[in-house]
Amino acid sequence: MKKSKINRVVIVGGGTAGWITASLLVRLLGKSLSICLVESEQIGTVGVGEASIPPIQTLNQALGIDEAEFIRATNATIKLGIQFENWSKPGDSYMHAFGQFGKGISLCGFEQLWLRSALSGAGGDFWDYSLNYQAAKQSKFAKFDSIPNTGMGELVYAYHFDAGLYAKFLRDYAERSGVQRIEGLVESVQLDDLGGEIRSLTLQSGEYVEGDLFIDCSGFKGLLIGDALKVGYRDWSHLLPADSAVAVQTESAREAVPYTRSIAHAAGWQWQIPLQNRVGNGLVYSGASLSDEGAVECLLQNIDGNLKSEPRVIKFTTGRREQLWSKNCVSIGLASGFLEPLESTSIHMVQTAVTRLIKLFPHNGIKASEVAEYNRQTIDEMEHVRDFIILHYVLNEREEPFWQACKSMAIPDTLRHKIELFQESAKVFNSTDALFSDVAWQQVMIGQGVMPRDYHPIANSLSEQQLSEWLSNVKSLISQVTAKLPSHRSFINGL
Repeated sequence: MKKSKINRVVIVGGGTAGWITASLLVRLLGKSLSICLVESEQIGTVGVGEASIPPIQTLNQALGIDEAEFIRATNATIKLGIQFENWSKPGDSYMHAFGQFGKGISLCGFEQLWLRSALSGAGGDFWDYSLNYQAAKQSKFAKFDSIPNTGMGELVYAYHFDAGLYAKFLRDYAERSGVQRIEGLVESVQLDDLGGEIRSLTLQSGEYVEGDLFIDCSGFKGLLIGDALKVGYRDWSHLLPADSAVAVQTESAREAVPYTRSIAHAAGWQWQIPLQNRVGNGLVYSGASLSDEGAVECLLQNIDGNLKSEPRVIKFTTGRREQLWSKNCVSIGLASGFLEPLESTSIHMVQTAVTRLIKLFPHNGIKASEVAEYNRQTIDEMEHVRDFIILHYVLNEREEPFWQACKSMAIPDTLRHKIELFQESAKVFNSTDALFSDVAWQQVMIGQGVMPRDYHPIANSLSEQQLSEWLSNVKSLISQVTAKLPSHRSFINGL
């Protein structure tokens, strides 16, 4: 490991990953580091990720970005959750809504109260007790801290936005803050003869770029982590068999709704992400079950509005690098691995990777213990997200060969344990830093047909009448609050 002090950080690759990395580093460590980013206008970005999850607000706040300015600059709309259509079987629909569900009692989550009632044939729909869901389906939104005097929280939200515009927004931010941008293609990478660390880059122009720490944001290619350092790739295709996507932009055919749509088809699923000025559309599919031509045809048959771009096919291999940080190189974004965008996690995992690097930053030289801890935390996060995505696929009742293969495939023991535990009594146990909360897992499993066989006995501390009144009051309160909310459109227009 390099023992010398880290003074010069070189980021290879721009796009959302590169400029998030540059912006956070310069914001938090810019006084003690020289930071440059090498990118070429000749190389395009994947750039189809247009949906996010709530922690993006933390990222923007850390950078001191004004929300209204961000929404205007990126043509953003509000996202309150993801609606899953046809995932269990054709005609079914449920939402992974952000935020709180109902209100529990001491040491007893709300899901246990609802489940006690539901197992007796009462209780209504689980989503009757989600403020986020009710607001999303009625296209309403407002910002507030909590529902007064109830102990119930506010609307939890993320954004739909133009990822390309966000990258440009962050580039301006980073360059104003002192990041040096170098235009050019990397022609070769020079390694240290003794330890094998990256010493410098040579660009096609002949320019020579030296650094102490290199960050690979070069996308699927993995120019530094893969090509130069030869770090292997752990393939997860046997767990997530989709290996292709086709993306296209359309004009808005109707008012933007404050949620993403994920629509299952015979050999994959379709996304629909409404921005202020257009809609992002795509189809994720398995090349073994559907040709590229067939995928394009399927997507075009299931979209509204005139095309604003030509369909673009993207190939990928789901998985991760064997090491995310190797020697003096940290891979971030697609260079580190890929998980399909089913739960809109790509940008978030860039955010957490950079945050993790800053917390473990090797100011006085790279130490093996810090590298090992970075890799451990990152792998844990990626496997947690991987299992959550697999959950959607394995819990299906569809008849097509693609879906039947997903249903019958061998899944990680970590995921099997979670499903079995939930089937028994709706229990979900996550680590304290897990991305997806207990209620997120509950929604997917209930939404795709897993009804627990029993509930926690604490739920019996309420009489039947008390339980009925408790559920009725929570449902009524959510309905009243939703009715008073302004429209999503009025919130956007107000900015």
